[in-house]
Amino acid sequence: MTEVLFVVTAATGWTLKDGTVHPTGYWAEELAEPHRLFTEAGWSITVATPGGVAPTLDELSLGVAGGLPKRRKEVRAYLDSIQEQLDHPVPLDEVDEADYDLVFYPGGHGPMEDLAFDPVSGELLRRRVEARRPLALLCHAPVAVLAATNEDGTNAFAGRRMTGLSTVEEKLNPFGWKAKWYLQEALEEAGIEYRKGLLPLRPFVEVDGMLYTGQNPQSATALAERILADFS
Repeated sequence: MTEVLFVVTAATGWTLKDGTVHPTGYWAEELAEPHRLFTEAGWSITVATPGGVAPTLDELSLGVAGGLPKRRKEVRAYLDSIQEQLDHPVPLDEVDEADYDLVFYPGGHGPMEDLAFDPVSGELLRRRVEARRPLALLCHAPVAVLAATNEDGTNAFAGRRMTGLSTVEEKLNPFGWKAKWYLQEALEEAGIEYRKGLLPLRPFVEVDGMLYTGQNPQSATALAERILADFS
């Protein structure tokens, strides 16, 4: 059986440049849709978070920003069906990523607050990319690679092709203009070859070897389906 590790943010807020904290967590579709598709494929999923803290759903992701009402209802129903698993995640420092066929990071603004700076996650990612084993990060989650550094201080993902939420897309959020920094620029400054789709808020997936990234929430299905196709 294919074993998958979902690494999910434990953050409940995103600190903006004016000092205010925007309530956040994980983005509903970005966790629910890949989880559903992988489960339907017969894959086994383990959820882990920093400190083993139960992750918080960003309620904004089930509002108008989460798509049409029917779609939002479906996503919420699926999350409700796996709530027991989400309520009892494994502490990230207790998992060995080598035990998993795929490591998957769903997004939301939460990773901008915790995973971007988490040394445990950073070391996991460094080992994973060094071993060239399947790794996927979606939307804001690619920010986690900023914590993956080599002994010489360089980023372990420098030179790799990746996507993630673009600055243009971030600024479509009214609070996005208050960000201290932006994912796209941070990845580029780390030496990563950032790529994005021609149009904002449209599905876009970048694949560089065993490294899979999706640009935005709209890429959740496409990213999971690409991984499933490559694993088949």
